[in-house]
Amino acid sequence: MSQLTNEVEKHTDLYVEAFNRGDADAVNAFYTDEAVAVWEPGKPLTGQARKDSVKEFLALGPKMTAKVRQSFVTGDTALLIVDWVIDTVDADGAPERLKGIGVDVLRLGEDGNWRYAIDDPYGQAE
Repeated sequence: MSQLTNEVEKHTDLYVEAFNRGDADAVNAFYTDEAVAVWEPGKPLTGQARKDSVKEFLALGPKMTAKVRQSFVTGDTALLIVDWVIDTVDADGAPERLKGIGVDVLRLGEDGNWRYAIDDPYGQAE
């Protein structure tokens, strides 16, 4: 079960916990139904394709660390700039380290919890 939060400052940490547990259902709960994720530059995913991509990637057993660099909130919208690192394996099973500076837009839901509306982990050049 996901642990969504009404505190934007806690959103990233809770997401990382669900990600590192490999809990695809919990990770997917952190997104709005119409959320856009751009895990591969230039290839946005929405709907079932986004959900399936989460399941496939988490099946590889990746581990993530993330730290919010900046956070801005106005009304029901938040912008997070996040430094992240994921240790995983490549297509051949060799260790691979992915990293970037993500640009995330969150929306406050009717239930009072924050969810990703846009998740762009490669949104900002280093």
